[in-house]
Amino acid sequence: MQFTTRPTLQGSFGMVSSTHWLASQSAMAVLENGGNAYDAAVAGAFVLHVVEPHLNGPAGEVPILLAPADGEVQVLCGQGVAPAGATVAHYRGLGLDLVPGTGPLAAAVPGAFDAWLLLLRDHGTQPLDEVLKYAIGYAGHGHPPVENVGATVASVRKLFETEWTSSAELYLPGGRAPRPGELFRNPALAATWKRLLAETAGAGDREARIDAAREAWRTGFIAEALVRQAARPTMDTSGTRHTGTLTAADLAGWSASYESPVSYDWNGWTVCKAGPWSQGPALLQQLALLPPELPAHGSADYLHLLIEGCKLAMADREAWYGDAAEVPLAELLSAAYNAGRRELIGAKASDELRPGSPGGREPRLPGYARVGTRPDTAFDPLGAGEPTVAQVPGDPQVADDGGTRGDTCHLDVVDRWGNMVAATPSGGWLQSNPVVPELGFPLGTRLQMAWLEEGLPSSLTPGRRPRTTLTPSIALRDGVPVLAFGTPGGDQQDQWQLHFFLAVALRGEVRGGLDLQGAIDAPNWHNDSFPSSFYPRGRRPGSVTVESRTDPEVVAGLRRRGHDVTVGPGWSEGRLCAVARDPRTGVLSAAANPRGMQGYAVGR
Repeated sequence: MQFTTRPTLQGSFGMVSSTHWLASQSAMAVLENGGNAYDAAVAGAFVLHVVEPHLNGPAGEVPILLAPADGEVQVLCGQGVAPAGATVAHYRGLGLDLVPGTGPLAAAVPGAFDAWLLLLRDHGTQPLDEVLKYAIGYAGHGHPPVENVGATVASVRKLFETEWTSSAELYLPGGRAPRPGELFRNPALAATWKRLLAETAGAGDREARIDAAREAWRTGFIAEALVRQAARPTMDTSGTRHTGTLTAADLAGWSASYESPVSYDWNGWTVCKAGPWSQGPALLQQLALLPPELPAHGSADYLHLLIEGCKLAMADREAWYGDAAEVPLAELLSAAYNAGRRELIGAKASDELRPGSPGGREPRLPGYARVGTRPDTAFDPLGAGEPTVAQVPGDPQVADDGGTRGDTCHLDVVDRWGNMVAATPSGGWLQSNPVVPELGFPLGTRLQMAWLEEGLPSSLTPGRRPRTTLTPSIALRDGVPVLAFGTPGGDQQDQWQLHFFLAVALRGEVRGGLDLQGAIDAPNWHNDSFPSSFYPRGRRPGSVTVESRTDPEVVAGLRRRGHDVTVGPGWSEGRLCAVARDPRTGVLSAAANPRGMQGYAVGR
């Protein structure tokens, strides 16, 4: 058994893994109170909004994968659509060639809140006030923030003090950024949830009250405040103040929805992902590209194969994925298509962006992808989205001019009945938009992932979802749900998850169960050879970043194969969470990422 930073937890009652210990323990408290995995996930998610405000918020978005003990795997889509006024012509008319990375022009219809409440209504058992009490407590009475909350706020101090003054009022109390070891409070957020509970108290039974809360979000006091905020001129990454396009009609007309997952069978496993409005199928394409026999795990040949396969899958992502056109998924995952694509992986690294032609269709790449890096700027790792280069353990990077790079959270739960959920909440970061003063949280910025170029699958299109990087996973073994996992990390998510999943699937067991912690702790990597999903949409052809714990002979081998290798810090790649259930024994297990020193698994 290899050395790991922590044990893989095992038990039979319930397991939770998330990117913050307070969310994990709050979710576990719900399980202890008799709630199921879905109740627990909702409670944990609302705590994540409070304790990781630089990584997610109620007006962000979330894809949720759920595997009921007695049903089929489902996707619950919490990704809102582009508002009716968010057209390419409108943004081009403002002189923009990219959607800004911050500000109300980048705001889609908020999706996270409605998705979590729909999950609670349809699959949970607990009343709304019971699952919200943990978030209300931490927002109202305070919590000691992690270091990177204060670091993020300090880095955008000038922007907050001169432009986003509502954010300064919350995040710079007395002129100071939040500090570890001191309680930080968000009284406006606590008041929002208390008012929501008060207004819905007489709505009827548990389900009716949840629906009343959803209606308050879409058409009531919360909607009114969100629309007022979107109409306020706001400084964004373009250097100009803009108003957004979000209206009351946009909010009233959208709700979260269920759909079937996309899946792929590999070596006795079935991996389920959200559809091509996410980047989830890119993980499935990477599995489909693998040859029947793999090189030795962790060798230079092994990493070279995975890196080159990732480049091909991500090139297809750029050419084919999105919500604005029909995506040829059957062909993209077919054996014949991937056999031909596999032949493109040679002995040397490729710097080209090489999308395929599924079904004989001609691929079309956005202009920024065709020219490589932006024509007027070098690759900028301090963009306004999730990270594209891991410099520290995955936390936001913030430029002096207020341009930011937010990140994401993740949450997995499995209960004693066998219900399982994996979710990747993101968006609505404190550095994405000014705090809505009446509510205590900002709008999101997911529209920055849509192109201002007509005719692409991911073109900005009213009523369509911007293609998101958020991509939780559920894996089945012989048709039975076994494993729920995921990670923050933007474009890296399905790179890090592939490495994790193969380590779990190929490297055997520990203590009679899956070696989740060993797979999480193993040195990881990522590449940036394709256009970033985030403003300013740069790419670094041929680049690979590995952790310094990677065998030097492997690094040398990658360089001999033509990869431009950057050796990063020893614990900087991947922030995975995972839970599992052995259907033979009923034994539950969980593990969490040690990188960043805040992700924790709990259970018994």
